[in-house]
Amino acid sequence: MTDQLDAKVNDLSLKSEADPAAVEDDDQIVNPWEVVSKSEKGVDYDKLIKRFGSTRIDQALLDRFEKVTGHKPHHMLRRGIFFSQRDVHFILNCYETKKPFFLYTGRGPSSDAMHLGHLIPFLFTKWLQEVFDVPLVIQMTDDEKFLWKDLKVEEALRLTYENAKDIIALGFDVDKTFIFSDMEYIGSCPAFYRNMLKVQKCVTFNQVKGIFGFGDSDCIGKISFPAIQAAPSFSNSFPGIFGEKDTGKIPCLIPCAIDQDPYFRMTRDVAPRLGYPKPALIHSTFFPALQGAQSKMSASDPTSSIFLTDTQKQIKTKINKYAFSGGGTSVEEHREKGGNCEVDVSYQYLTFFLEDDEKLEQIRQDYSSGKLLTGEIKKELVTILQQLVAKHQERRKDVTLEVVKSYMTPRPLNEKKDK
Repeated sequence: MTDQLDAKVNDLSLKSEADPAAVEDDDQIVNPWEVVSKSEKGVDYDKLIKRFGSTRIDQALLDRFEKVTGHKPHHMLRRGIFFSQRDVHFILNCYETKKPFFLYTGRGPSSDAMHLGHLIPFLFTKWLQEVFDVPLVIQMTDDEKFLWKDLKVEEALRLTYENAKDIIALGFDVDKTFIFSDMEYIGSCPAFYRNMLKVQKCVTFNQVKGIFGFGDSDCIGKISFPAIQAAPSFSNSFPGIFGEKDTGKIPCLIPCAIDQDPYFRMTRDVAPRLGYPKPALIHSTFFPALQGAQSKMSASDPTSSIFLTDTQKQIKTKINKYAFSGGGTSVEEHREKGGNCEVDVSYQYLTFFLEDDEKLEQIRQDYSSGKLLTGEIKKELVTILQQLVAKHQERRKDVTLEVVKSYMTPRPLNEKKDK
């Protein structure tokens, strides 16, 4: 993996300096299509915050979140998995003063089944929906995957419906959730298309190349796609939800991985010129591949991923065979020196999925001291993931095409209840 990363970084270093989306620095590459790092500890998020100009989530924001909402921050917030933000204080102001806002997130359907890494923004978004009790729109960018992948239109659309089943199985409130396929919705909603055009007119070809690193050989569909991902940030792109009149002033909060930030930096730059509020964002770290934090889990590499369709045996085998260990090379060395939780994939996965803070801290102490062996921490993780995936598979069985259509039909979504 290190040799492959070196080759990628060296190749990118030959590109123009005006290609910031592709060239991060000598040690890592982070853009909407690729995440790799030379460091065993993974991506340097402090560098990303500085480069992207976002703000790290601090204890003051967590305290305010709890005070305003009455809810203890989600464990992914407390542990710094969601670590960076733009204008979340503004969204809390809206909640505090009972002004409307909505949530927006998305999924690019490129495989029949989602993997654990895909779950992270959706699990967190579901919690936000429950806490704030506001509408949520979920964009399925089947058009993006058609443009970037070797997919036929029909296949990209089929994957949208398969992935929508995975998302619905997480338990989103059907009365407050609208899931839409770009291929299906845009053609039926002139308001959405008009917002796309407005964004396209505000952003030059040179700007898009600079932000996203597009080259002369990229198809024109890729050049225009960022405007499609920007449009759901504006509430009047959804007249079926928010109504026809003067609804463009309703702001949104976008939970997403930080590699999606370039889309919304562009959107935040354009929004004031269109008379719309800037979208607020809350960024997550990347869910590491089984082989280590040098790259994120990818649907294109089955050995790097645990899919929601994996059997109990497959989950156990993948963790035991592929999950990178921060433990010693022998039992004796591990007992003496302990394990390195910063690079151990099993421990890192537990920070995402083990909600019990005290138990997680005990595991950290025991593994770091050498009391807990690599096989034992992997066994702990296997049990948690097997339960998570089995529960999801059981729920997904109940998600019929009729259920999917109930989420994907444009309709008014329930207003926030008085607290």
